[in-house]
Amino acid sequence: MTEAQQGEIFRRWLHQHKGLLFKIICAYAFSETDRDDLFQEISIQLWRSVPNFREESAVSTWVYRVALNTAIKWNRDEQKHQKGRLPFDHTGHLLQKNNQQKDERLDWLYEELGKLDKIDRSLCLLMLDGFSYREMSKILGISESNVGVKIHRIKKHLTEKSEEYDRHEI
Repeated sequence: MTEAQQGEIFRRWLHQHKGLLFKIICAYAFSETDRDDLFQEISIQLWRSVPNFREESAVSTWVYRVALNTAIKWNRDEQKHQKGRLPFDHTGHLLQKNNQQKDERLDWLYEELGKLDKIDRSLCLLMLDGFSYREMSKILGISESNVGVKIHRIKKHLTEKSEEYDRHEI
C-alpha cells in the first residue's frame, strides 16, 4: 500500500465515521483541550492501523475498536497524570443548541456516562451506535450473554438516575 493510498483511506474513514469518533471522544475526554488531544491520538492510531485492516470485519467495527482502545488507554494514562481533575466540564458548547432542555439532558447523559467504568461506558456507546450484541462482544472481548446482562444493568442504573434528575428539575 502506498502512502497516498493509506492517506486516502484514512481521510475517508475519518469523514465517514466522524460522528462515531465524536461520541467516543466526548465520553472519554471532558475538556476541550483533552478532546483535541484525544482526537489527535485517535487519528494517529487510525492512520497507523490502515495497513493492518484485513477486511475481516466491517470498517466501522475496525474504526470503533481502534478509537475505543485508544480512548481507554489515553484515559488511563491521563488519570495517572491528572489526579483530582473534575470528571466533567460540559460538552454542550460543541453541540448545536436547538433546544436548551434537550442540551441539558445530553450534557447529563455524557456526565453519567463519564461516571461509568470503561467497559460499561463503551457498551453504552456501542449500543447507541446500533452495534449488535455479537459485535459488541467481539469489540470488547466479553461474551454475548455478559453484554446483555451489563446492558440491562446499565439501563436500569441510568433510568434510576434519570428519574432522580427529573425530580430535581421540577
